[in-house]
Order: sequence, then structure tokens, then C-alpha cells
Amino acid sequence: MTMKSLLVEKIVETEILGDRGFLDVKGRIYTFLNPVSYLQAMAHQELFSGFDGIFADGSLLVAAIRVVYGKRVTRRSCDMTSIGRQLLEISSQTGRSIYYVASNQDEVEESVAMFKQSFPNVQIIGFRNGYFANEKEMDVEAQHIVQLNPDYLVVGMGAVKQEEFLMRVKNAGYHGVGLTCGGFIHQTAHKDIDYYPKWADRFNVRFLYRMWKEPYTIRRYLKATFLFPCCFIWERFGFHD
Repeated sequence: MTMKSLLVEKIVETEILGDRGFLDVKGRIYTFLNPVSYLQAMAHQELFSGFDGIFADGSLLVAAIRVVYGKRVTRRSCDMTSIGRQLLEISSQTGRSIYYVASNQDEVEESVAMFKQSFPNVQIIGFRNGYFANEKEMDVEAQHIVQLNPDYLVVGMGAVKQEEFLMRVKNAGYHGVGLTCGGFIHQTAHKDIDYYPKWADRFNVRFLYRMWKEPYTIRRYLKATFLFPCCFIWERFGFHD
């Protein structure tokens, strides 16, 4: 089936990287799309196409790609249910370093403290919040990260902003592995290290748990339920210039 979406094409290509082998190849950056951020990415395809890989974050997006494109991909997320945990385990076992840029200062401090408590040998060599006053402050931080050269850089600033910043760091000369993490740090700071209970992860109903835990996300998930399928199907079968 011929692809009509650069985003889906990138997601399908990224699938061959597997669960964690891509974490060993330096000089690459990756991001994750769920149904809501997919809608935002549609308006910034040039930015997202510059990433070395895009993972499908969310069972709805995985199902949509299977039904509409006939392609099977695996749900992966940079949180404790998936790659976020793998990073902490790898760092603890190998001594590879991690740097976080995410959420507000209190939340990133709380999350880092929790990571260190749960993974005593983890090498977190720095962190800061994801709020910048201006472009100059972003450039200064990008240069700081390049000089520090962590093995892994994890950025959580919300869709598009986090991708723009991660691309800025790569363009500044960063040679490690960069990943976006969305609301991972925010979620971790407000609970224990495992935000989702095992039953929610096992039965792929993480969105139901989050709607109950964080009611402000209901509008977001309604958008994913109704708007995303329409746009996704139109992108595949609609008329294109």
C-alpha cells in the first residue's frame, strides 16, 4: 500500500530498529507520536521528517496504522512502561549518562530524585526545567548540553516545542542519543515512579486511567477519539495536490 503520509512512513521505517538497539547508536534523535501530537505533527512535517526515527505512542495510533495502512508497528513510549525505564536500566548497568530537560523545576527535581532512589547506580549528570525565556537562553542551554555530552538527552516540553529544541541541540553539535518524552516527568513527579498501574498498561487502557487521574486531559482524549480518525483517514485517502 503506497504511503501518503511522511509521518506514517517514518514510523514504519523506525519499527525495524527494535526495542533498544537504537539506543546504542549515537548521533541520532527520536520522537514519539500519539493521536493528539500526530495532529500537531501534520502541520510541522518538515521538522518531524528531520528526526532519525518516530515511534507510535498509543494503542489508537498503532491500530490506525494497522487498519488504514496495513502495517504493524509496536507501541513504544518514553515512560516507565517502555523506553523511559530502559534508559534508566541501561544507565544503571553500563554507566551511560542521562540529562533531562523537562517540565517545571520542582517536577524535574522530584522525578530525578525518584529515579536515583529506584536506580541507585543511574548516572544522571544534569537536569533543568523545559521553560525558556527566549531563543538566546535555548542556544546557551544547547551549547551547555553539547559540551557536557551526555549519552542520552531526554526532552519533555510538549509536542513541537520539544522536537524543535532537540533539533536545535543536534544542530549545535550534540553526538549522543536524543529522545522526547512528552509528559513523562510531569506524571512521575505526581505519583510514584510507576504512573500507570499494571492493569492499565496490560489492557492498553492507560488513557482511561489518565482521564480519571488528570481530568483536564479528557478534552485532549476526546480530540484523539473523534478528530484524529477523521484526519488520519483523510490524509490516507483524501485528495492531495
